[in-house]
Amino acid sequence: MPSRQRRGIVFFPKTLLSTVRRPRGAQSRPQFIASVSAKTSAGSLKSVRSNTHAVGHTPSHPGMVTADSLTMTLPVPPSINHQYATVNGRRLLSSTGRAYKAQVGQQVWVVLAQSPSAPAFRDRLRSGPLALSIRFFFATALRRDLDGGLKIAQDAVCEGLGVNDNRITETHLYKHVDKTNPRIEVSLCCLLPSPPDC
Repeated sequence: MPSRQRRGIVFFPKTLLSTVRRPRGAQSRPQFIASVSAKTSAGSLKSVRSNTHAVGHTPSHPGMVTADSLTMTLPVPPSINHQYATVNGRRLLSSTGRAYKAQVGQQVWVVLAQSPSAPAFRDRLRSGPLALSIRFFFATALRRDLDGGLKIAQDAVCEGLGVNDNRITETHLYKHVDKTNPRIEVSLCCLLPSPPDC
């Protein structure tokens, strides 16, 4: 879909709903896309689309916030080969990687905006160590490494929450296969602060 036809984007926890400009008299029908930015290039849009679950699938955990944790389902991150690009000898985050992080940031914002526990969770986030758990559900067991999506998913969630990812002191990764609904299930928990050294 050409970018000049995009009028606006409304964010939902699972997908994005884009309203397309139609000729007068024609009914305006919503079209689901997996991109966050109307300026995303066609190549990166295709890559982000390929990493999201099919439209109509309900996330296992649409999003839940308690005073101590955030749990939500997100699209599978792009592969490590699509996360970065080399420009003038420097390795930079690619447009696909930037689009993924923006999408995750929007989904984090929506989950927090819908939860009455968000203020208490934000207060706990201000200090203390954090634990991150990610369950990867890939379409196949052999084509993706378990740790290939860790860094970008961790960065995206932490940036969406406005916290530095160096606060994460525990990481737990799990690999599963779900051919019909690839996804990641993320849980970020606030840990009790370590006791002071004696």
